[in-house]
Amino acid sequence: MKYFLTVLHVELMKLRKSRVIWVTAAAFTLAPIMAGFFMFVLLHPEFAKNAGLLGAKAQIAGEADWPSYLILYAQMISVGGILIFGFIISWIFGREYVDKTVRDLLALPHSRSFIVAAKFTAALIVNLVLAAYILSLGLLMGFLMGLPQYSTVILYQGIGLILTVTVLVSILSTPTAFLASFSGGYLAPLGFVVFTLVLSQIIAAAGFGDYFPWSIPAIYSGIAGEGSHTGLGPYPLLMVLATGLVGLLATFLWWLFADHH
Repeated sequence: MKYFLTVLHVELMKLRKSRVIWVTAAAFTLAPIMAGFFMFVLLHPEFAKNAGLLGAKAQIAGEADWPSYLILYAQMISVGGILIFGFIISWIFGREYVDKTVRDLLALPHSRSFIVAAKFTAALIVNLVLAAYILSLGLLMGFLMGLPQYSTVILYQGIGLILTVTVLVSILSTPTAFLASFSGGYLAPLGFVVFTLVLSQIIAAAGFGDYFPWSIPAIYSGIAGEGSHTGLGPYPLLMVLATGLVGLLATFLWWLFADHH
C-alpha cells in the first residue's frame, strides 16, 4: 500500500507539472461558459434577438432555471468528457512510451500492477477535479444570473447526476488506456476516442444508444428527454461496467505479461 501511494503521488505530480493537462482544463472551461451563455439567452431573448445572436428563444432547447442548467452540465460532460477524459488517460499512459520512460518503470523492483493502478486512480481523480471545477464555475454563474427554481434538493440531485455521468465516462476510458499501452503512443487511442464519440452520436440518433456503451452516459444525462435516465434500466449500466472492466483487465494484463521492447 505504501508503494502504491508513492507511485500515485508521482503520477499526480506528473499531471500537475504538465502543461498538457492545464491546457486541457482551460479548454474544458468552454463548457460552463457556453452553458451560462445559453441560460443568459433564455433569460434575455429580446437582447439576444436584437444583438443578432439568434432569431428566437425556441432555437435553444430547455428552460432558464436551475434544473435545466444542471442537466445541461451533465449532458456536456457526457459528450465532451469522452473526448477530454480520453485525452487525459491517453496522455497518462502514452507519454511513458513517447518519452521512453516506460523502460524505467518496468525496471522497478515492484509489481507493475501498482503502476497501472496508480495511473487509473490518478486519471479518475483528475476527471473528478475537472468536473468539480466546471460545476463550481457554473454554479457561480448561475447565482450571478439569478436563475429561478433554486433549492438544495435540486442542487443535490444535479450534483449527483453530474457525478454519476463523470464516473460513467471515466469507466469508459479504460479501453483507451489499453490502446495507448498497446500502440505505445497517443495517435491510436486518440483516434479511438474520436471514433467512439462520433459513433455514439450516430447510434444514439438511430435509436440504438442503449446497446452502445459510449452512448449510455449521454442518455443517462437526459439528452434524450426528461426522465430518460430513470427509464434506462440496469442492463445499459452493466454494459458500461463490463466495457470498463474489459479495458481495465486488458491494460493490467498487457503491462504484466506483454513482451515490452
